[in-house]
Parts: sequence; C-alpha cells; structure tokens
Amino acid sequence: MILTESFYVNENVVETAKMLLGKMLFTKINGTITAGIISETEAYNGAKDRASHAYNYRRTARTEVMFSEGGVAYVYLCYGIHSLFNVVTGAKGNPQAVLIRGISPAINIKKIEKRLGRKVNEALHGPGLVSKALGIHYLHSGTSLLSPEKIWIEDHGISFSRKQIKITPRIGVDYAGKDALLPYRFVAEI
Repeated sequence: MILTESFYVNENVVETAKMLLGKMLFTKINGTITAGIISETEAYNGAKDRASHAYNYRRTARTEVMFSEGGVAYVYLCYGIHSLFNVVTGAKGNPQAVLIRGISPAINIKKIEKRLGRKVNEALHGPGLVSKALGIHYLHSGTSLLSPEKIWIEDHGISFSRKQIKITPRIGVDYAGKDALLPYRFVAEI
C-alpha cells in the first residue's frame, strides 16, 4: 500500500499532483501515527516554472532537496511560522514538487485536534494546517517517503471522478507572472 519509488519518479508533475488526490498521507511523530486523505494539491514544474523555488535551476541550501530523485519530502518554512510539506517528484536533477494544500483527517483525529488546538469536523485547507495537523516540521525536509518511519503515503483505493476535481490556478504565486495562471491546483470534493 505504501507508494513506491516508481510512483514518485513520474516526470509529469501535474499528473502526479492529480494522482496524489485520495492517497493517505501518514506521519509517525514521537511514536504517534496520524493520517489524512489528500484533498488538495499544487504542482510546481521545476526549473521552467517561475512559481517554483527552483526556477531557472536556482540551488540554495533550502531547495537542494528538490533536486533529489522523487520520493522525498521538501518541507520549508513560510513566513517564519508555517512548515509547508511538498512531495519531490521526477528524476534526480529535475526539481519538481507537489505541495499538499489540503487533507481530510482520517486516523488519530484526537491527536490532530490536540496539535491544532481545536475540533476538526471537515477537511483542512491550507498547507500550514496540513503540516501542523500531522506534526510535520521543516526539519523533516529530505525525509524519504518510501518507508513507514516518519512520513509516507499510501494508496487505499480512494479515487475521484473528473467531476469531483476542481482545477484552478495556484494560490499566492502572483510574482510568477503568466506562470501564476497555470491550472496546476487540484481540489477534490470529499
């Protein structure tokens, strides 16, 4: 059930972003397992995508993990507060990633509620909330997603019809010019 390396090395990051909808994102933090069904994703198409942190092959200490072979976590700190979780995809040297923007909590909801400090009755929208709910921290950047040690993704056979998936431009990337308008955000109706 855990997604294998062959899933992550797909060179079409937009296709991978769609395929991640309905998959279960798991974490095991301090011995506690939590999980949610992925309901919202955004694709970042590497060096040619002005919205990507690795646009034009920009390499920094933070983005270096994006140049890894698919199947690792890219987690970065946003506004100095929020850890944002991305799935690195594609071949080594091709810095593609899928931002996980939303989940529907599914396993150990009490722990998720404790982390968030509130009741959870519906899907969580916003990548900062996803990471907080599942205990993902920017120090997890570079973590392999191929084994159930800290962070991994499983296929439980949940799928959505085309009518259940809303496709829009990405959020918060106005600086990317025409690339901000690309239809790279996918939202599943759970």
